Amino acid sequence: MAAFLTSSTLTAILLFVVIVFGVILIGLMRRLRSIHQLYNSLRKQTSLSVTEDDSSPEAQQQLVAELHNQLQEAKRVSQTFRKFVPTQFFDHFAKDGIESVELGKADEVDVAILFCDIRGFTGLSERMSPQELMNFLNSYFLRMNQPIHQNGGFIDKFIGDAIMAIFDHPDGSKADIARDALKAASDMRKALNLYNQHRSNCDYPPVNSGIGIHFGPVIMGTVGSDDRMDSTVIGDSVNTAYRLESLAPKFNADIICSAQTLDISGLRDSYPHRLLDWVRVKGKQQPIEVYEILEHLSEDEQQRKLATAPYIKQGIKLRIDKNWDDAINCFQQALTLAPEDKLVHHHLEQCFQMRSNRLPGDWDGALDI
Repeated sequence: MAAFLTSSTLTAILLFVVIVFGVILIGLMRRLRSIHQLYNSLRKQTSLSVTEDDSSPEAQQQLVAELHNQLQEAKRVSQTFRKFVPTQFFDHFAKDGIESVELGKADEVDVAILFCDIRGFTGLSERMSPQELMNFLNSYFLRMNQPIHQNGGFIDKFIGDAIMAIFDHPDGSKADIARDALKAASDMRKALNLYNQHRSNCDYPPVNSGIGIHFGPVIMGTVGSDDRMDSTVIGDSVNTAYRLESLAPKFNADIICSAQTLDISGLRDSYPHRLLDWVRVKGKQQPIEVYEILEHLSEDEQQRKLATAPYIKQGIKLRIDKNWDDAINCFQQALTLAPEDKLVHHHLEQCFQMRSNRLPGDWDGALDI
């Protein structure tokens, strides 16, 4: 076959082969040089004194053992660090590696925010020693974390006895996010019931909590200074969720969510709930509808509260229209169905009070809470 090739062709082929082998050789040399540099760098960071001429098997084994120990230590530090900063934050900000996380980095995302707070915590804590208080909080937080984690959420921070959790469902829809938060809230209440059973066995008083949920946009980012940085979630949606949780004692409700959360979840027709009121929470101009979630309650309790729901909804509408007598009549009908329902008593009290007061001309029927 070579007889059919001209000398110029053979020369070109040989030159091409030489170039290819040269490139491969250069690449191998660079790779070896990089490995050697990495080796020397790691060796200098260890506590071993290994000289350039000391290449004995014993010295090399010592070096490998030392490197293994340092890698294990780095792994332990990383695992501890992730307990302070949720992994989900790194999913947002460290797509290009942990070194890409920097002060002031921010991202706007749609999430569900959940606040949970222990009712009567101050009085409860006053009866405990400092160590008993820490043991109680950790025991409680441990049980609340599991429902949040199992439903795709993560705890952003602990604020005294309160929990702030975020649900973002990266691979899901907005409906998935809202459903995760609602399901987590119901599971948290069920976990609390079980926790109180265990406390009862030890003659400890029961613990109660309130939960508020809102869905909306937030700014997720990093704040702090050059030597102290923290992750945070801020925005109007966070404030709304916090305010909803603070309404739980007022309405004697375990779980309160905004109409926006319920609508986005798509669970209006399948998740038991009832309208609580039309309110303007502190810090917001626009009133919102707030709902009580009933899924975690016993079947009897659900039915009692659901029986009053149509009368409460109609009564609120009549109250907004300043049709006081008809509104009071609606709430009184609800009262005959559930004489002990504190929500019904709340609405009757509001109607009697508003009917006797002079309301501003721009009053829109919402309660300022």
